[in-house]
Amino acid sequence: MTQVILPFLTAIALSTIAAFYSVIGLAQIFPGSFWPIVIMGGVLEVAKLVTVSWLYNNWKETVILMRYYFITAVIFLMLITSMGIFGYLSKAHLETNIVVGANSVEIKILEQQEKISKERLDYLLLKAGNDPTKIARATNNAIMETQAELKRLAEQKLPLLKEENALLAEVGPIKYIAEALYDKEDPNFIDKAVRIVILVIIVVFDPLAVLLLIAANQTYRKIKTVVEEPPKKATKNRKLDKKPSPSLESFFDSNAHELVPKKEILKIDGEIK
Repeated sequence: MTQVILPFLTAIALSTIAAFYSVIGLAQIFPGSFWPIVIMGGVLEVAKLVTVSWLYNNWKETVILMRYYFITAVIFLMLITSMGIFGYLSKAHLETNIVVGANSVEIKILEQQEKISKERLDYLLLKAGNDPTKIARATNNAIMETQAELKRLAEQKLPLLKEENALLAEVGPIKYIAEALYDKEDPNFIDKAVRIVILVIIVVFDPLAVLLLIAANQTYRKIKTVVEEPPKKATKNRKLDKKPSPSLESFFDSNAHELVPKKEILKIDGEIK
């Protein structure tokens, strides 16, 4: 029974997780009707599993038109589940990208301000060296203000750099996969790698659950057939036909009623008495 229970429970677990991802993903595709989409997606997932199990066990008894409609419906339900999973995982990736992108934008703004402040500082230092008697005081104040601005910008950028390193560590694995598949110069090389990973997950997720359910039904049918088959009765070995043992009457001649016919008795000299 382990060969039935284990594939069945695995199929149910995979289907449950796929249903969760799919329902949430479909609800995100249609955000205006969250709960109706959730209810519809959940019922469709249950209907898909029931249809697969019923169709496998009643394949020969099912009308051809009904049989192929069920197959088509299961295929489309698997596609719907796959679309929901794709939407859910894509949204998770986009949310990470939004955080990383916002952090990167703040860092770039601070870097631009630093660049402007450094150029201003260089200009003030150059200006202070040209005419130190007239503008020394004003220039010194401006230089001190610019240096304070640079320090403030550096202090603002430091936590952002730490956060960016932490975010890059989270997306590090997919980044390495993307670098192995695509050129780093491509601005969308990480997004392309994420799509491939999601498609691979989709291919082995819901179809595997359906096939495991069919496998569990197949194994259960075999076990049920073996249990229901009546045991064969032990057949006794037939005794070999034996020749009947000679009776007392067989020693008599049926006509003469003698134990031994006279003609069988020979005289010593060979003559019959």
